[in-house]
Amino acid sequence: RGGKLDGAAIQPSLSVDYKGLSLGAWGSASIVGSGYKEIDFTLSYAVGGLTAMVTDYWCADDDTKYFEYSADSTVHTYEAGLTYDFGFLSIGWYTNFYGAMGTKANGDDAYSSYFEVAAPFKLGGLDWQAAAGITPWENDFYGAEGFALINLSLSATKEIEFEKFTLPVFAQITANPTANRMY
Repeated sequence: RGGKLDGAAIQPSLSVDYKGLSLGAWGSASIVGSGYKEIDFTLSYAVGGLTAMVTDYWCADDDTKYFEYSADSTVHTYEAGLTYDFGFLSIGWYTNFYGAMGTKANGDDAYSSYFEVAAPFKLGGLDWQAAAGITPWENDFYGAEGFALINLSLSATKEIEFEKFTLPVFAQITANPTANRMY
């Protein structure tokens, strides 16, 4: 979403799905950099191309406590999202509603939100995706003073097949025009 959290990382995931209902876990552990860690849990329900979800993001360094849920002191961010996948294009809206959700300059909760349009395509034996994302109003969560284009990205993915498992490998280039950054 247009921000760099740390350097190269291992990012395992696991999910259980049943009739459109999914409970997933995703993690990120830095293998270079500051020791950044992230653990996310997502509960979602999909019907057709529509998916509704709630995610608990926990992003921290080595000294941050996981089991701290007070709204004023937690590093957890709770987000509600709604996406629709048309096949050739997907759109998504996500809003933080509890925890470390971002504030306005005056200190009020910002309910930081993110909207993204993404287009998948295949090229050269790889799965590609081009995406653009905005944050619609002022918030310090995404570093915006108002409506801002914070993500232009292009990624390529290749699944490497082994005898008993598949290893997905990806590379991505991301620009954040508002922050004048490229990752």
